[in-house]
Amino acid sequence: MEQRLSLVTLGVRDLEMSRRFYEALGWRAEGSPPGVVFFQLQGLVFGLFGWDDLAKDATVPPAGAGFRGLSLAYNARSREEVDAVMAEAVAAGARLVKAPHEVFWGGYSGYFADPDEHLWEVAHNPGWVIEPDGRIRVA
Repeated sequence: MEQRLSLVTLGVRDLEMSRRFYEALGWRAEGSPPGVVFFQLQGLVFGLFGWDDLAKDATVPPAGAGFRGLSLAYNARSREEVDAVMAEAVAAGARLVKAPHEVFWGGYSGYFADPDEHLWEVAHNPGWVIEPDGRIRVA
């Protein structure tokens, strides 16, 4: 298997509400058939799919709450960008989970939860390089 991640799909309770949330962050849905929403990112597709439908597709029970052992991350070019992205997410309807602050590994980070409680970390890591096109490189 190649070392590659192609698609991240989140199960959501209300597909249209989740679409509006991510569009309020400035994301554009592209090529989405009925019942699913796709956002083209740099080298990756981010998808939204009904919670129960995604569980059914994977043949697992849809019940479950609380911490899911997963977070998504947006790496920023500066601490100021972290603050701006967090403010934008909260204005779009996110719940602030952990305000941005200096962290033990030398960076700056905070967390928000989207409307379905999926955790997003917004971080500035001074040791990583973000290319002009948004691709990230572990330095």
